Amino acid sequence: MDASSSEVKAPVLPECILPIQTKTMKDFQEDVEKVKSSGDWKAVHDFYLTTFDSFPELNAAFKKDATASFNTIEDSGINTKFVNAVYDTLINTPQDIQKTVLKGIINSLLREWKGPRTRDDLRAYFILLQNPQFNNTSTYVIYAHLLRQIATLVEADHHFLVHWFKKLSQKRFKQLVERLLQFISLRLFPAKPEEFPPITKCSWWIPSAAKVLALLNTANNLVHPPLILYTDFYNSTLDHIDLMEEYHTWQNFGNSHRFSFCQYPFVISIAAKKIIIQRDSEQQMINIARQSLVDKVSRRQRPDMNMLFLNMKVRRTHLVSDSLDELTRKRADLKKKLKVTFVGEAGLDMGGLTKEWFLLLIRQIFHPDYGMFTYHKDSHCHWFSSFKCDNYSEFRLVGILMGLAVYNSITLDIRFPPCCYKKLLSPPIIPSDQNIPVGICSVTVDDLCQIMPELAHGLSELLSHEGNVEEDFYSTFQVFQEEFGIIKSYNLKPGGDKISVTNQNRKEYVQLYTDFLLNKSIYKQFAAFYYGFHSVCASNALMLLRPEEVEILVCGSPDLDMYALQRSTQYDGYAKTDLTIKYFWDVVLGFPLDLQKKLLHFTTGSDRVPVGGMADLNFKISKNETSTNWLPVAHTCFNQLCLPPYKSKKDLKQKLIIGISNSEGFGLE
Repeated sequence: MDASSSEVKAPVLPECILPIQTKTMKDFQEDVEKVKSSGDWKAVHDFYLTTFDSFPELNAAFKKDATASFNTIEDSGINTKFVNAVYDTLINTPQDIQKTVLKGIINSLLREWKGPRTRDDLRAYFILLQNPQFNNTSTYVIYAHLLRQIATLVEADHHFLVHWFKKLSQKRFKQLVERLLQFISLRLFPAKPEEFPPITKCSWWIPSAAKVLALLNTANNLVHPPLILYTDFYNSTLDHIDLMEEYHTWQNFGNSHRFSFCQYPFVISIAAKKIIIQRDSEQQMINIARQSLVDKVSRRQRPDMNMLFLNMKVRRTHLVSDSLDELTRKRADLKKKLKVTFVGEAGLDMGGLTKEWFLLLIRQIFHPDYGMFTYHKDSHCHWFSSFKCDNYSEFRLVGILMGLAVYNSITLDIRFPPCCYKKLLSPPIIPSDQNIPVGICSVTVDDLCQIMPELAHGLSELLSHEGNVEEDFYSTFQVFQEEFGIIKSYNLKPGGDKISVTNQNRKEYVQLYTDFLLNKSIYKQFAAFYYGFHSVCASNALMLLRPEEVEILVCGSPDLDMYALQRSTQYDGYAKTDLTIKYFWDVVLGFPLDLQKKLLHFTTGSDRVPVGGMADLNFKISKNETSTNWLPVAHTCFNQLCLPPYKSKKDLKQKLIIGISNSEGFGLE
């Protein structure tokens, strides 16, 4: 759907002559007020009877000007306040009025169509879709037919509806989305199955609703900021269906006539997507392990259980180089289950060593002295260093690490800006043609602001400057970067050093400069990172994800629910009724958000929550039989807090705050 064009080149059909509607919004409201004193609904009933009798009557009632055509996408021509008032009143009217409205809608939908729809028809659909009566399951048969007619409109008509949807208020827009999500949920799992026709006779219900939801999702994405959060489109009911069947249907049939919810990934929650990715990953792991086993047997070699895993043997003193060597040598094993061994140390990897390997490696690679990434204090995030080098394999290693983390359900403490994940999905599948660039996406000053807010602010000032840009800024299409103490110059376009930035070309300058910083200057670094990530996570399941969802899979969610953590915490040496534990939760639940994050970081190595929520942390509080003068200790590899049996809440709070506020690095022990 071309969302950028302002007009759609579709034939403008002549609208039919509309009936004359004499009632204004004020007249309608006065009629409603009179009911309160007289109890006589006749005038109101007559209005609803006439208005909802047909599409022309709907337009006559709600069109701002019955004689105007309103053929632009930007203005539906509908008196929105009047529509809202009529619907808000409708749900409180007697049943006979509500039945009258539904009967009128049925007659309108059953009308025999001749030729394409007119703009007035689209307005009628737009109005009817907002009817709150469709919250009631008894109206679902009518609602389904309305959705089917809207879903089967031509693309040019959908284009108009999308742009009209984005002009709705947040409240009305959210009501439309919630109504459609509820419709899908109750069709999948009806409370009273006898209320609906058999699923075989109405298999088109859910696809029609999903298509209309897609129009609303497109509208939401056109507005900045969006009308509602992208998570408001999630349908948690889908967490309880056979997601892998949906995924395989989509894999095998794509976007053809076979419906799958994977065609509309915006309705699938991140938790459900994680299940799809994990199951797909597990299947790939099993297939590769099985092939290794078959190869061994066919060569009459004795099978070794280690061949079923990606076995990493590394020295702590050479962590990065050993990890790089191991991953390069075992490239074919990347999709096997990861197991880590530290050379010279006894220990079976039950998950703790793997997590420690991730934590130590990330800590070392992202250290400023290492030079691969630059930490920007203003935005609290890392970005790729633009320094040129002969070998970008270590950037590939970071990509592999992120892929392995997703594959092995490890949450990493990485701070990349959102545009990094947008680039990581550009494209979501590695192109077969090696000449096609990867990791390149359209970027704006808003993307730059997430990394370098000061520079972005300066560029925004340049764009809004009302004086003479050429004289006041004295800039050219040449930019400078420091690399190893040497200032280097780069032309943003051929001959850029001789082209002045003016009022006329400043937009081009800002766009080229932003593209240079976020795409071109770090292309080789990011391409290596991209190929590393996709060498592990090469899966069509990535096509289901938004950039924000990739970030959550890698780093976890920033939304903390400490009550959920309390409910799922395990105890060793303590019982949840012990006084020390009661003190602990009284203190933690009373902490401000920043201290709660510090506690989580201290005990788990990250201040974010896995996709599955706090329960997936397997958080444990163990009794530390030491002096109560000691501070708490954490084993981040096992998400374990060792707590001495403090005798008072005041003492516990003081020691805990000192411990979590002064732990260095990842608090590893």
